[in-house]
Amino acid sequence: MLFSELGLGPDVLRAIEDKGYTQPTPIQEQAIPWVLQGRDVLGCAQTGTGKTASFTLPMISILASGRARARMPRSLILEPTRELAAQVAESFETYGKHHKLSMALLIGGETFTEQVKRLDRGVDVLIATPGRLIDLFERGNIMLNDIKVFVIDEADRMLDMGFIPDIERIVSKLPKLRQTLFFSATMPPEIRRLADAFLSNPKEVTVAPPASPSETVTQAMVLVHEEDKRKALRHLLRTEDVKNAFIFCNRKRDVAILQKSLESHGFNAGALHGDMVQSKRMETLEAFKKGEITLLVCSDVAARGLDVQGLSHVFNFDVPISAEDYVHRIGRTGRAGRSGRAFTLASPLDGKQVSAIGRLIKREIPLIAIDGLESAEFLSEDEARRGRSRGRGKDKERGDRAPREQRAERPDREERAPREERQPREERPSREERPVREERQPREERQPREERQPRESLAAAESRRQQEPRRDRDRDRRRRRDEDEDDTPVIGFGDHMPAFMLRSARRPAPAESAEQSSQEG
Repeated sequence: MLFSELGLGPDVLRAIEDKGYTQPTPIQEQAIPWVLQGRDVLGCAQTGTGKTASFTLPMISILASGRARARMPRSLILEPTRELAAQVAESFETYGKHHKLSMALLIGGETFTEQVKRLDRGVDVLIATPGRLIDLFERGNIMLNDIKVFVIDEADRMLDMGFIPDIERIVSKLPKLRQTLFFSATMPPEIRRLADAFLSNPKEVTVAPPASPSETVTQAMVLVHEEDKRKALRHLLRTEDVKNAFIFCNRKRDVAILQKSLESHGFNAGALHGDMVQSKRMETLEAFKKGEITLLVCSDVAARGLDVQGLSHVFNFDVPISAEDYVHRIGRTGRAGRSGRAFTLASPLDGKQVSAIGRLIKREIPLIAIDGLESAEFLSEDEARRGRSRGRGKDKERGDRAPREQRAERPDREERAPREERQPREERPSREERPVREERQPREERQPREERQPRESLAAAESRRQQEPRRDRDRDRRRRRDEDEDDTPVIGFGDHMPAFMLRSARRPAPAESAEQSSQEG
């Protein structure tokens, strides 16, 4: 079947031809017609089979007619990671270049100002991560009551990252009449229950067994001791025809350590993990896609949905804890019908994880040996548990080795120079030669303390106060009288009174007083 037989618009078909594609993949062939009919779709297919184009191509044809209003997008696509959201945005730009559809990308690590400006102009396609979408919704910068098409991509990854409560909250804000598309690489029971809650009479499309690797990927495993894994990785990188490769680690801190180790041995390597700032993550990923970086050491943030054209190899430096993550990791290579190679470096402690992977993919990963490195064997579950509790169980893994004293010295280790001989300490004089200290004078004998009288009880003190007679009032009067009578002489004129104070004062007659007043007037 050809793309022209699926019912897509002429502008979309022209963009597909510009890309060089003519035949759809199985998931695209079965899902696109149902999406164009407006049905809800539940799609399950292995990674690398073209699930993104299964909803982007028909959405462009559906949204070709109509116009978006400010802060009211017409469609919404939820992605679990920023890298996946950016990749879907690139897909819309590629296949929608002959249309005038507006698009906005809402992801963390970028300023709110630019994203709000895009929403104010109105967008036809909104691609977002759940956290940033809820932030803008709570700020009142976006309204979701005009959504016509709603897409949940990588639903199983959403479940693993704990986004399901956020998705349920977002769905409650959407209109009841809408078209919902639900895509996932695996279909655990939890995802099935969510699909039943979000979808209305969906058309289920399953083109491959869930969590099965692509047949175009050649798998191999190297079983070595933990301390030999870096040597094994460098050997594979030098002997394999590696054009570009993802190297996966389980922990973020190991990503930086391994990347520095590879650079010190002359490899062109970069790092990508979730603790990096968004601008640095996008810059590193873009440099890897352009070929400026050959090896990308990364965490599982790059294991889902990232599409790098022509990725030749995938190396699992650590065996993934989850068996499904193994399928997603090696699915980065062998995409779109191309061949790829995937190598896993396992240690004796990884037997449980390797067994889980074999049960999931229903096959055993073939083991290969590397010249110059000691082969190892998987430990039993009890031995592995004890080994981890003793610090990765190095002694248990190396049980057949000679003791530390009998091991040969490493040839690259230089012999240590002998320490300088210490100068002998000055001899101290003997006890007989030391000067005799003066005898201390005996201290004066302290006077014995008086024996404290025992405190009387509260009851005894209260009875004693009641038995004492009340104070005499006459005694108080006598004390006040004594205070008032003071024998201290008063300082003044004494016995010598001034003469002017002894003169008698004569009152003037009425006539004299009238005369005096007239004279004064």
